[in-house]
Amino acid sequence: MKELCILDGGMGQELLARSKREVTPLWSADVMLHEPELVRDLHVDFIKSGAQVITMNTYTATPQRLERDGTTEHFVELHEKAGWAALQARSIGGVSNIKIAGCLPPLVASYRPEAVLSFDESLATYRQLAAIQEPFCDLFICETMSSIVEAKAACQAAKEVEKPVWLAFTVKDDASRQLRSSESLADAVSALLALKPDAILLNCSAPEAISLCWPILQSADVPVGAYANGFTSVDTLYPGDTVTKLEKRKDLSPLEYVKHAQKWVQRGASIVGGCCEIGPEHIKALNMSLKAQSSD
Repeated sequence: MKELCILDGGMGQELLARSKREVTPLWSADVMLHEPELVRDLHVDFIKSGAQVITMNTYTATPQRLERDGTTEHFVELHEKAGWAALQARSIGGVSNIKIAGCLPPLVASYRPEAVLSFDESLATYRQLAAIQEPFCDLFICETMSSIVEAKAACQAAKEVEKPVWLAFTVKDDASRQLRSSESLADAVSALLALKPDAILLNCSAPEAISLCWPILQSADVPVGAYANGFTSVDTLYPGDTVTKLEKRKDLSPLEYVKHAQKWVQRGASIVGGCCEIGPEHIKALNMSLKAQSSD
């Protein structure tokens, strides 16, 4: 069996479940600012569950989101706190060889390609994010990319830092095999392979939609993988909304999630983990299942 890399699960929803603060549009960044110990402890929980890569908790700490919230003065503080939380978790997690991933997310809103900035504007901001995260991370994940333009800008900025770059697209939760922008996944994979990412993944999409897209992902000549979400739908979430508008699936227990991930591994995935609503228990079940498979 090929060597597998297990990612952590979703930070934001799990942090909200543990936090005492009210939900805001800044989501996990609000917790990062006011309860950094929760972030550190969740990183540790993912490490103890079997994650080999933990991702910096900076998903909503972009200049554009902070400006909308009126909190741009916290940009540097949020990234430094996120970096130190990840470093502290790695030092106390009790597991060697844990990697920290920097996070290059959608700049304005998730799942909304109409909110994506121009290539030049996006590139400038992604360069800013990559520069501030670089001291803390071992690699970058450009994640939840909903359009080719967004993905190209994030990938180019990350590649300039000369650390490994993983690129993760989010796809429609149907059988179309399209990005949220309605661009075909096949075209997106082809376009981004030209920038030479170190891996291409699918994330923050329904696991069923990811499975339908797998033949396209398999065509890439780089490592591939996936980390799905556990939402019923993301269609109702708009820029500036809070995640209270999203509903958690009731049919995606850790064991059910593992069934999806096992299919991806059987079809060539070498990187698997979880996104929103996929917590430490899911990652633990995934880790145990993959260990059992490797020993067969």
